[in-house]
Amino acid sequence: MKPNLRFLLSHPAHLIALGFGAGLSRYAPGTAGTLWAWVAFLVLQNWGLTDVQWALLIGASIPVGWWACAVTARHMQVQDPGSIVWDEVAAFWIVLWLVMPAGFWGQLVAFALFRYFDAAKPGPVAWADQLFHGVDAATDPHAWRKAGWGIMLDDLVAAGCTLLAIAIWRFLQAAA
Repeated sequence: MKPNLRFLLSHPAHLIALGFGAGLSRYAPGTAGTLWAWVAFLVLQNWGLTDVQWALLIGASIPVGWWACAVTARHMQVQDPGSIVWDEVAAFWIVLWLVMPAGFWGQLVAFALFRYFDAAKPGPVAWADQLFHGVDAATDPHAWRKAGWGIMLDDLVAAGCTLLAIAIWRFLQAAA
């Protein structure tokens, strides 16, 4: 099922899971969702959110995203639809929150690294991506909750890999 504007607006979970419309992009919805996350982060940062407020917002975005992704995947009857992008939003907010302050180029590198880890799914990202795939909704009453967590998990691992790569680069720069 290819979601449309009517589907997006038919349930609050759809609005969240589809990144307030970013997931409706015909081309690379995951990249569109990550771009939306970047813009939203910068807007919220300009409002002067403190670290505590960011921690609360990001902390809330994960369980809310889990719920929204599970509901939306169930309504679409697809365990990991490409149009669900809240996983990119929550995960990329973590990356930006932890790498800031960074200039445009630093943010762009973080964006590129995150997109690489999310799309190519090397090592631990592939493991996380496959962890909840193939759950049978006909026999497992928790299948859609597991699918929702699976949708979120691989992007959280991709965020961790992104942050590790940036930390290694910063360490090597400081050591040089």
